Amino acid sequence: MRRTPADTAASQNKLTRRGLLLGGAQLAFMGGLGLRMRYLQVDQADEFRLLAEENRINIRLIPPARGEIFDRNGVIIAANEPSYRITMVREDAGNVTEVIARLSTLIELDDGALNRAMTEMERSPPFLPVTIAERISWEEMSRVAVNAPALPGVTPEVGLSRKYPLGTEFAHVIGYVGPVSDYDLSKIEDPDQLLLIPRFQIGKVGIEAKRETNLRGKAGTKQVEVNAVGRVMRELDRREGQAGDDLQLTIDQKLQSYVQARLGEESAAAVVMDCKSGDILAINSAPSFDPNLFVRGISVADYGLLTENSHRPLATKSVQGTYPPGSTFKMVVALAALEAGIINSESTYWCPGHLTVSNRRFHCWKRGGHGHMNLETAIRESCDVFFYECALEVGIENITNMANRLGLGVKHGIPMSAVASGLTPTKAWKQRNRDSPWVIGDTVNSSIGQGFVLASPLQLAVMTARLASGKALEPRLVKSVNGIDQSAPPDEIPKLDVNANHLRIVRKAMYAVSNNRKGTAYSQRIIADDFRLAGKTGTSQVRNITAAERRAGVIRNEDLPWERRDHGLFVNFAPYDDPQIAVAVIIEHGGGSSAATPVARDITLQALYGGDPPLDAYPRKDRARIKAQQERLRREFPQLRSTGRDRA
Repeated sequence: MRRTPADTAASQNKLTRRGLLLGGAQLAFMGGLGLRMRYLQVDQADEFRLLAEENRINIRLIPPARGEIFDRNGVIIAANEPSYRITMVREDAGNVTEVIARLSTLIELDDGALNRAMTEMERSPPFLPVTIAERISWEEMSRVAVNAPALPGVTPEVGLSRKYPLGTEFAHVIGYVGPVSDYDLSKIEDPDQLLLIPRFQIGKVGIEAKRETNLRGKAGTKQVEVNAVGRVMRELDRREGQAGDDLQLTIDQKLQSYVQARLGEESAAAVVMDCKSGDILAINSAPSFDPNLFVRGISVADYGLLTENSHRPLATKSVQGTYPPGSTFKMVVALAALEAGIINSESTYWCPGHLTVSNRRFHCWKRGGHGHMNLETAIRESCDVFFYECALEVGIENITNMANRLGLGVKHGIPMSAVASGLTPTKAWKQRNRDSPWVIGDTVNSSIGQGFVLASPLQLAVMTARLASGKALEPRLVKSVNGIDQSAPPDEIPKLDVNANHLRIVRKAMYAVSNNRKGTAYSQRIIADDFRLAGKTGTSQVRNITAAERRAGVIRNEDLPWERRDHGLFVNFAPYDDPQIAVAVIIEHGGGSSAATPVARDITLQALYGGDPPLDAYPRKDRARIKAQQERLRREFPQLRSTGRDRA
């Protein structure tokens, strides 16, 4: 059937409308697409360019050089040294086993380190480098570099590692560094990104830990171009970081070395403090250990030797150890009684060899008694009964108050680990901590530095320096940071809140201890008139002596096992007329003060002379022994042979 012209016209009209609709839809689609493309390419160009750059360029941290540590004279005691290591990228190596076999023909590979590296390689992305060997020698580094074409994926690298050139002598002061652990990170609320770098090292103990923020520095950055899977293609930019601060300590390296050598293998501690500024000139604990072992990763065997040693070489006895101060505490009781007006320099008490308090007999060390004693003779001969009587009248609260003024029972803020507060008890302290009331016998025990009283060698040195100077000296260990002095001007150090005349009375009594024939330290006196010392002996018991043992005869220390012998203590300052240094020494289980006194005297002379003192500074009877001792120490410790700084 033929279509009429009208039908044809109607059909054409329909087609035209559909075409227009379709064309319009296509035009709208193309217009929207164009607008979207313009939005993405023009309006959002910067944002997408940044995203593209972030995918193509990575920013990586560059570890800064750790700050170095020096003694007061510029001798380096914690340094950085080049550390050579070998790394491997698994995907570049191909056959890892074969490449390691070739590498082992060039350098010696530690089986344990290699096993750890293989484990790390298996769980790491194939393009990340893994350390195969570290702390290799320059010769080994060179052999690997020369044979690089035969070792695909292997790269020799150089970095910095910590080194302690003086080994054991500063171990307890400086401490050591080690890799960041999960435990370290758990203690930090917002850790520095540096700490997340694999095998990055931080201070673990000592100044390395306490001044970690200063020593660490700030990271640098580098921009590296990476491919789609994250492999580094090239370095585009580098900005170096900021090295850590250099620290200069107040310690005199030569004196520190001498003290460590003089303490030897005793379980002991010694502190030398400047009476003018509070500077710590030496602070030692013995026996010591080599901190380099910890930097390199100490073996189980070596660590076992340290932890199983009865003399506890890892313990920082100078600040961490607290001991009954024994008779070195008697100056505290004397000053408390003087300040309270209970006694004066002429007051006397009768010592029959004991004092009975509440049906309990408290003995003097001298069984037959000392007779009439005034303050000077009581300190000179270390009469116990005199101080029992003083303490009963002055009371424990006044005694503790004086102890705190002299620096006992106070935590001193020096940057060493585990600095102890010690203990100067009060009635409230005992009720709170022992759930029992204070009794009069507690006061008697405290009067001779026994019972609950505890002090560290550092605190005893502070006490002695304050007695000597009449100033409220605070111990100082850091002399400067990046060359900027940290000391307080001497005229800004406040005076001690104690009557100056009372201090003179006590100092005179301490002088008699070492320079009067009846003094308990007379045999260890200094003959040189310019360097006469004033001191106080101390013996602290570590066991109870029963009444039965007293009747039968007290067992001598030398007949007891080492761990049951008394501790020996000695504190002193010198010269008497113009105090320069204060010294505190403790010999654990030394059998009494006679173990500590000669050590303290030798240290005092070494500090005053800045090296080996002349033999005529010693009593004649000691000179042959001292000469042999000096020769032995110089022979066994070569670092003592150089000329020291004269502190005189």
